[in-house]
Amino acid sequence: MTKLQVRAFLYQLGCFAILFIASRYVIAMYTGLTGLWIPMTAFIVATLISPKFQSVRTKDGEKLFMKWIFIKGIREIG
Repeated sequence: MTKLQVRAFLYQLGCFAILFIASRYVIAMYTGLTGLWIPMTAFIVATLISPKFQSVRTKDGEKLFMKWIFIKGIREIG
């Protein structure tokens, strides 16, 4: 794996973890769900709304891109 592929993986993992923990807290505090339903629902929510990062080789070299449902199109990162 290249440096940018590792960075994309870490960004994606970090964003998912933050959104999972936040959504798990909100679901546990403000809904009537109990047991295994809380982490399952938080997993689905975090998976759907977390941004996707990908490393792509272009003619200018390797670049890091991000796609998110709240942002139109694909953005180049650094």
